[in-house]
Amino acid sequence: MTNRYAVILAAGQGTRMKSALYKVLHPVCGKPMVQHVIDQLSVLDLTKMITVVGHGAEKVQSHIGEKSLFALQAEQLGTAHAVMQAKDLLVDEEGTTIVVCGDTPLITTETIDALLQYHENTNSKATILTAYAEDPTGYGRIIRNESGLVEKIVEHKDASETERAVKEINTGTYCFDNKALFDSLSKVSNENVQGEYYLPDVIEILQQAGEVVTAYQTPHFEETLGVNDRYALSQAEEIMKKRINKKHMLNGVTIIDPSNTYISADAQIGRDTILHPGTIIQGASVIGESCEIGPNTEIKDSCIGNESILRHSVIHNSEIGNEVTIGPFAHIRPQSSIADEVRIGNFVEIKKTVFGKGSKASHLSYIGDAEVGENVNLGCGSITVNYDGKNKFLTKIEDGAFIGCNSNLIAPVTVGQEAYVAAGSTITQDVPGKALSIARARQVNKEDYAEKMDVHKKS
Repeated sequence: MTNRYAVILAAGQGTRMKSALYKVLHPVCGKPMVQHVIDQLSVLDLTKMITVVGHGAEKVQSHIGEKSLFALQAEQLGTAHAVMQAKDLLVDEEGTTIVVCGDTPLITTETIDALLQYHENTNSKATILTAYAEDPTGYGRIIRNESGLVEKIVEHKDASETERAVKEINTGTYCFDNKALFDSLSKVSNENVQGEYYLPDVIEILQQAGEVVTAYQTPHFEETLGVNDRYALSQAEEIMKKRINKKHMLNGVTIIDPSNTYISADAQIGRDTILHPGTIIQGASVIGESCEIGPNTEIKDSCIGNESILRHSVIHNSEIGNEVTIGPFAHIRPQSSIADEVRIGNFVEIKKTVFGKGSKASHLSYIGDAEVGENVNLGCGSITVNYDGKNKFLTKIEDGAFIGCNSNLIAPVTVGQEAYVAAGSTITQDVPGKALSIARARQVNKEDYAEKMDVHKKS
């Protein structure tokens, strides 16, 4: 099999984005554009992948990590100049090189593979990925000869009326014979108004040398969308959202209102799960089967078990078990682990806590830095007081304990197995198993106090 290589162009700052964030790091459905491209390429059996970075190089490299090699384009002098920066990594290699822009997040593995196969099957030195555009304004046109081979690429501003009527456009993605690519790059000139080196000039150089240049037309124009501004970013977001939602629905997930449901590209959702409007699933979240999520629920980088119900709530970086009910208006903060058959009710906040099987915090509680055993009941207004202004401390509540309403557990403290804490108590010492702890002031009734207050008011 022919060796395959990829060069991803990701050096531009993207001035039209009008942003401090470098263009290729702008997210589409929760993932940076360049990451979408890399993930699609990674499915293929590539020998090398090189990302050409420039503006924001360190941030781009930090995000991509070890998924790609890198080449630096310190000065942006055009697309041909960008590919030349990969010379040291590729110049001696035999095989096929695909060049794709890092701001085309919608391109798919299927389209890339079809382009590569077409290129290799036709023994071409270069193959251009093209698409049919109903409105080709602004795009370079593909002009073919009688044999269907590419005769030239004409930019819109340079095209004649006849050429402008052509609706097959250049998408900016190419396949090359690797040796031919780098031989031709050395011949590209910058004698133009911008003083830059352009990759399409390689096509002309190869044609003048009598080499075969072909074009593969994808039927999916939307995959070729390049994001140069916030409007195009919103278009890419909408297309990607529909694509992701469709995939899940075809896999057995019910999405009540797809236009108001947002799922990241990396999320996994089990069949027979129902997503209500306003659901936002971010990051690499995994949701089990037969769950009910939403409305208006946000899940980020979390795992949800089977048959759990989450309503009007926020769950971040946590694990939720099977048959759990959360919400409405609960907040599960990072590093929490909620076991099976747990009930977390309205206006309950859980943070960095292990919550045992069958336990309940039904309303108006804060449980932070805690280990809660199985079958524990936390009454309304229960609070683990975990912070002394300097350090965080652990609260342990063992199996079967019952915490009365409006109780404060001052950490570090342990409430033993099957112990009771009376309502309104502030617990500062450990409670032995099966004990009843009452820690509140003795009630005092002042007889006739209201009448005395009336005297003072009249005077």
